[in-house]
Amino acid sequence: MRIRIPVPRGRREPDPVERRQPLRVRGRDIAWLPPLVVLLAVPVVDWYTSGDFRIISWLVLVPGVAAAVCRVWTTALFAALAMLMYVLGDNSWPHQYRAGLPDFILVALGGILSVLACAVRLRAQERMLHMRAVVDTTRRILLRQLPPDVGGLDHAEIYLAADSEARVGGDFYDIQPSPYGTRVVIGDVQGKGLEAVEAASVLLGTFREAAYHEAEPATVAERLETRMVRHLRYCEHVGRDDAERFATAVLLDFPDLRSERTDWGPDLTGLDAVTVDVVNFGHEPPLLVSPDGVRALPLWDGLPLGLSELVSMPPRAVTVRLAADETLLLVTDGVTEARDGSGVFFPLRDYLTRALAAGPPVLDPGSLVRLVRDGVLAHTGGGLDDDTTIFAVRRASEPMRRGPGAAQRAS
Repeated sequence: MRIRIPVPRGRREPDPVERRQPLRVRGRDIAWLPPLVVLLAVPVVDWYTSGDFRIISWLVLVPGVAAAVCRVWTTALFAALAMLMYVLGDNSWPHQYRAGLPDFILVALGGILSVLACAVRLRAQERMLHMRAVVDTTRRILLRQLPPDVGGLDHAEIYLAADSEARVGGDFYDIQPSPYGTRVVIGDVQGKGLEAVEAASVLLGTFREAAYHEAEPATVAERLETRMVRHLRYCEHVGRDDAERFATAVLLDFPDLRSERTDWGPDLTGLDAVTVDVVNFGHEPPLLVSPDGVRALPLWDGLPLGLSELVSMPPRAVTVRLAADETLLLVTDGVTEARDGSGVFFPLRDYLTRALAAGPPVLDPGSLVRLVRDGVLAHTGGGLDDDTTIFAVRRASEPMRRGPGAAQRAS
């Protein structure tokens, strides 16, 4: 989910070493407390048991507990303390009741193995943190952070990966201002895994170039289709088993929101509505949310990207008008195909209609995507079987002033 939680003033974000520590209270490391409790509890319990039931050898648990939550040197310290406590506790008994050397060897060997296990655990955590950093970098490149009011549009997006560890999948979206208008794309690559991520990155790279340089949205659509076909042919040529992959997508073009040769955002003064050209590649049709209700846009449902060889007809665009109080909601099939425990699909349109009728209209993009997210998670019980993207966009209420060269940086 692309939501960053702000850190309150006067506090700092924990560094990676702090995030590794599982036991922290008010920013303080208390990982040493559980092994210390065991270290003190075993001799006390051992003292109150009879000589026929000695548990002093249970001190071997002390370095084991430390290995699970502490660092290497802390684990080694507790291993040494466990051996020392064993010697003191065992020698406090009469000779005939002492556990002796065998149990001391057990405690010492357990301490050595615990230190080694702790080192292995920390190395695995370092590797995991490194891989997570790589995944986060990949996600930031693939799904770049969009500035507010970009290209004359207010927008909000939430991405939920089905794989909570991978945190990135085949869903993609972007907004690209250009001299010919602001272009928006949202899509979903069929399948999962790194192959789907690669296909999504290929399509996003093509969109960012074509959406800026091409004057007609139909040409942008053709460029996306051509690039997907080229990618699939490359996969087939190198013998990969994802040569039949495809992607659904929706391409939006706002020709009224041009940003050519100006340091300001698009001038929306006097516009009651903006024109939107929509090209659908077999994707879920966008929903238009307004104070009057929710309706699906009547679109020409084209084939998904990568399947152009099945039909010679090029994709067709449908032109609609978007008023200032109307918001376009675009989702991937992770929303529409979300099921509850009984296998019932999430009724997105009915859910929005009931939510709008129950209270004040939720029309701003941020509130709208959060509303849908909460509804999907409540419907599925918090579990997701597919990557889920919720994207809302509408005409900006006010133009945003840009600094010199902002039009070039946006590209």
